Amino acid sequence: MSKEESKPKILLTGKTGQIGRALAPLLDRMGELTALDRQQLDLSKPDEIQRVIRGVLPDLIVNAGAYTAVDRAESDEAAARAVNAVAPGVLAEEAKRLGALLVHYSTDYIFDGAKRTPYEEDDPPNPLNAYGRTKLEGERAIRQIAPEYVIFRTAWVYAREGRNFLLTVLRLATEKEELRIVRDQAGAPTLSREIGAATAEVLSNICAPANGMRPWSETKGIYHMTAGGETTWYNFAQLILELASSQLPAGDWLAAATNNRPLVARRIVPIATDEFPTPARRPVYSVLANRKLNDTFGVRLPHWEKQLRAVFSGRASDMRTPSTNEERGAEK
Repeated sequence: MSKEESKPKILLTGKTGQIGRALAPLLDRMGELTALDRQQLDLSKPDEIQRVIRGVLPDLIVNAGAYTAVDRAESDEAAARAVNAVAPGVLAEEAKRLGALLVHYSTDYIFDGAKRTPYEEDDPPNPLNAYGRTKLEGERAIRQIAPEYVIFRTAWVYAREGRNFLLTVLRLATEKEELRIVRDQAGAPTLSREIGAATAEVLSNICAPANGMRPWSETKGIYHMTAGGETTWYNFAQLILELASSQLPAGDWLAAATNNRPLVARRIVPIATDEFPTPARRPVYSVLANRKLNDTFGVRLPHWEKQLRAVFSGRASDMRTPSTNEERGAEK
């Protein structure tokens, strides 16, 4: 089958994760998609990865699968490494063998948070926890092996489904009158739907049916892909509850998130990181600079607050990622 005459074959891993769920329908429009979940492709098993890829023979591999249990990784680093470090290396080997492009997602947690200005792609990494270490190992494996790759680092990912801060806050708000939320960690909450839309926009040029796949070597590399602006977990939680309290009647997703129970939270108490100890250390500042993504591809994600408001409004026009930089809003 000629690439010039047909849509590219695309393999997506982690299709039921937050990013994978957002990506699947978009990639399906771009090519002949094979989307697999953890049961269909166990990324901790290298032989299984090889078998699946050699059966599909994709032109494009999009790895949205990952071990994301940050605290659990502290006591189970081997399992995290198998999925976050070894698997990307195997994917890179297979992509190299096929001449395929590999797209992979990494994290702000490869940085230690010592900066107080947004991290650039070439800032030196220094992960504080096992999750960050294994994700960094995955990045390095891809860079050493794959001739054509794009790595998108993102952060503070959330969605209307799955396990994330948004849903945790909503659940706790139905159980407790007082929520205690960390106030001294800064980042950019990023909606998985926007990550999916931005990824599709980047890939659309090389997956256009009229052109087939084209060489990507001139733009391969690492790109930061997060919402504009920055905030803290405390301020993020405040806006979540403000929007949830003002939404009457609740939409289907919000009713599911709260299990149809009323919000009883009356106040949010800001606390320091050391008042909420966790097995894994978090960087206190993990805002990523997105300039390279915009300069290279003309892609910029909306401000984090605009993204969150769109989640609650539910209007299709709000949920879409605009196609021009002016519509996307300014980036801090």
